Amino acid sequence: MRWALVKVALAVTTMVVVAFAVPLGLVVKEMASDRAYGGAERQAAAIGPVLAITTDRTQLERALASAETGPGGGIGIHVPAAAKGGSPTEVGDRRAAPADVAAAVRLGRASIAEVPGGTSLLQPTAVASGIAVVEVYVPDDALTNGVATSWAVLAGVGLALVLGSVAVADRLGTRMVRPAERLSAAAHDLGRGDLGVRVQEDGPKELRSAASAFNSMADQVVQLLTNERELAADLSHRLRTPLTVLRLNAASLGDGPAAEQTRAAVEQLEHEVDQIIRTARAQREHTAQAAAAAGCDAAEVIRERMDFWSALAEDEGRTVRVAGADRPVRVPVARPDLAAALDAMLGNVFRHTPEGTAFAVDVHNADDAVIVLVSDAGPGIADPAAALRRGWSGGGREDRPAAAGGGSTGLGLDIVRRLAESTGGDVRIGRSVLGGTEVRVWLALDGRRAHAGARRGHRLRRRIGGRVFGARGRRAARTAAPGAGSPGRGAGS
Repeated sequence: MRWALVKVALAVTTMVVVAFAVPLGLVVKEMASDRAYGGAERQAAAIGPVLAITTDRTQLERALASAETGPGGGIGIHVPAAAKGGSPTEVGDRRAAPADVAAAVRLGRASIAEVPGGTSLLQPTAVASGIAVVEVYVPDDALTNGVATSWAVLAGVGLALVLGSVAVADRLGTRMVRPAERLSAAAHDLGRGDLGVRVQEDGPKELRSAASAFNSMADQVVQLLTNERELAADLSHRLRTPLTVLRLNAASLGDGPAAEQTRAAVEQLEHEVDQIIRTARAQREHTAQAAAAAGCDAAEVIRERMDFWSALAEDEGRTVRVAGADRPVRVPVARPDLAAALDAMLGNVFRHTPEGTAFAVDVHNADDAVIVLVSDAGPGIADPAAALRRGWSGGGREDRPAAAGGGSTGLGLDIVRRLAESTGGDVRIGRSVLGGTEVRVWLALDGRRAHAGARRGHRLRRRIGGRVFGARGRRAARTAAPGAGSPGRGAGS
């Protein structure tokens, strides 16, 4: 596609340049010729008044000496004889043949005669004795003066236009081809089993749409494989109960060849079931790691979780603002982990600020990181550094997971901190523009992550699963859309 665009641009621009440059070059040559003959006509016209006054040789020679000569430097005068039988007067530099001079006299108008080294302009002028002819020599160099330079400039401009169009077509082709090549490479990687491959959504609109569809398809493939492997693991676990009963029954059969064969078959069956369980666990671990490596769309996760929390916010009269979540923002963390961390921060806002307190969620996409800000208009945190230490249970706000204050583990912000540090980022707590607390989560995009596998994601969800909502939280959970989350995955502290 790239070279096809370059060839098309080269052909079109070359045709345009030729269509304009060739006629323009001919016009330049014609203008040079007209300029040379125009100068010769002015020189001949300057001698005309002198011939009208006198045809004396001495006076004519003096007039030629004072006349302005052109590039040829030669002006001649042919004056007919004053009386019958006399000889004509020839003055100056004469190159035209007598036949050409006679033809100019006969025509009575200016004519051009070919002479060695150029041409001569023959201008008839009426005198007392008849018709005199003023001859002005125009060399060939004067006819093409400046033409070569003009043609060189036109050729240079045309060449620059062609090269410029080729360069622009090449850049446009690169902009279109590279996203397509990345999409093709990602499709091949996915076909080879690399479930973590994703495509950067850039380039033309159609390719961005194709990349987004590919990423969605890959996420769906990971989810389907996860469901399949979890189903296989569940089925293998369910086999253990009847297998145990079968083993006990086989042990009570006593001695004999049939009993030994039965016990051997039970042992073989138990070995196969154990192998199925180990394989299912390994595949589930691999799928979870691939999901973390593939990352997720932070904007989509934020919109989904805010849809869930907005029901509770509306019930408590809180003003909610979401910014930066209107376009895709991919982050190198698993979707469940990001949702759990976001629920932890939002749960702290609802638990430790009065009803009616406004809060906001902002996401900023920088060159090397994605920044998620959760800010509120509450009382704030007295000791931000201590709030990030797991096990601290001071008298602040987001630092206390329990409404009563005592016995805290500080797990909520610890979950957020470990999520950020898994990407090479960090978490900072400060004063928000709303007047309360701002939790700034820095998710690095340079690939510096420490994957903890699927178990870490399950632990995150289990640890925040015991949060108590109260009556309003339960009502919000009942009104939440299916799949949007549950109170058990809400805020942890």
